[in-house]
Amino acid sequence: MDKNTIKTVFKEYIQPIDEKVFLKMIDQMKLDQYVKKLDSLTFTKLFIYAQLKQLDSLKKISFKVKNKKKLQKELGLKSISKSQLSRKLSDLPPEIFEVIFHHLVEQIHREFGKEKGDDLLGNIHLIDSTTISLCLSQYRWADFRQTKAGVKIHTRVVFHEGETFPDKIMITPARRADVTQLDGFMIIDKDALHVFDRGYFDFKKFDEYCRDNIRFCTRIKENTVIHVIEELPVDPSSNISREAIVKLGRMKYPVRLIETKDSQGNTLSIIINDAKMSAQEISELYRNRWQIELFFKWMKQHLIIKRCYGKSENAVFNQIYIAMITFCLTLLMKKKVSYKGTLLEMFEFIEEYWSKSFFEFIKELFKTPDRSSYGRRPLNHEQIFIETLAQFEKGDVQHLDDVTYDPIYL
Repeated sequence: MDKNTIKTVFKEYIQPIDEKVFLKMIDQMKLDQYVKKLDSLTFTKLFIYAQLKQLDSLKKISFKVKNKKKLQKELGLKSISKSQLSRKLSDLPPEIFEVIFHHLVEQIHREFGKEKGDDLLGNIHLIDSTTISLCLSQYRWADFRQTKAGVKIHTRVVFHEGETFPDKIMITPARRADVTQLDGFMIIDKDALHVFDRGYFDFKKFDEYCRDNIRFCTRIKENTVIHVIEELPVDPSSNISREAIVKLGRMKYPVRLIETKDSQGNTLSIIINDAKMSAQEISELYRNRWQIELFFKWMKQHLIIKRCYGKSENAVFNQIYIAMITFCLTLLMKKKVSYKGTLLEMFEFIEEYWSKSFFEFIKELFKTPDRSSYGRRPLNHEQIFIETLAQFEKGDVQHLDDVTYDPIYL
């Protein structure tokens, strides 16, 4: 019998997690030494299932294990209490899931090849952070402001074939400024170009990157002191209004200044330490930075990270890493089966058919519709893009944290 007719979708889904390496790591850290019921591998599988099924509390996870025979068979676990789940979530060190995440990222790079974008974007790394708000009274370790707590997910993403995926993440309490994490995302590679927003603005770091031949592109702040070295000619038929070689503030190294207009006619002042790209390419490059915000929006809408399972730092960090692992597994499955639909559609198919045979899943995924229908009215993607880009360029990104507003369907 073909193995695909008996292997479940869930087994195929989590296959990229190397269980032998995972178990070896657990043994070395002696984490399951006295565990009789909920070992670390079973725990990981269960919380990936919880992400797929949108289970937003430990009580719901416990209930599913107790009442779903197929889940019991998949995990080899008949029941587990909420308190046992909570203890395990807090006891496991986040480094375990961080290693799994990076292992999956390496697989994504192999699957998608070395190129990380189209001809225009090239080897581009978009860097930004998003904040998960928490209750200050229950998360004192993550105090942010006088009445708030939170954690930040500092992220570097790359693109390939229309997909956006995380390349590296660092999770910290929200109090830490974005710029303090920037060095950890920079790659010493002549082909790499790092694009980030004004939250990472730092003259000293910019000089260091220029000295070390690390390419970067960002916007300048309104009060930035600009020393013009040379004004350069611009094509009057293009959307570039100015190009110049400048020094900023107390910087020692010169950079290029490109001024262009956003969709609302406001001036965008972009700096870059690359001498080869055209001004038009730089303008288009920065306009694509909004895609990392769409990645954050997808993550917050479709993964369980805004509502935490536990109160401890380990519990919160572990939950976020498992959510990122789920994202990577979904992208790898989409690539494996060569599905041309959206990542959300792939996610929903896996959620629906997780316990079915992989053969049945593939058959359903690619079956021809049995009837014709006008279906939903097509979205005006061009208008959606213009509206979202305009909001992003104005700094109006609060709606990206709010699932009640959804201008883009990924």
